[in-house]
Amino acid sequence: MITVDMTKAKVIAHDARRAARNAAFAPLDIKATIPDEATAAEAARATIRTTDAALQVSMDAASDSDTLKALLPTE
Repeated sequence: MITVDMTKAKVIAHDARRAARNAAFAPLDIKATIPDEATAAEAARATIRTTDAALQVSMDAASDSDTLKALLPTE
């Protein structure tokens, strides 16, 4: 039987979550420097942060590898 080290699996999952979050932030980082678009960009960034925080809590609470795998970002 294969056993999964959940501590290491969670580290890998969080790295994937952070990479996806950073990719989502990239275009907004540029828009945040444009005065006419800064407010909308910050609102979009806040939405991403909220979603990411909830995902982080779910990943931390995952008790098995299947649950953790289901939470991984797809892109």
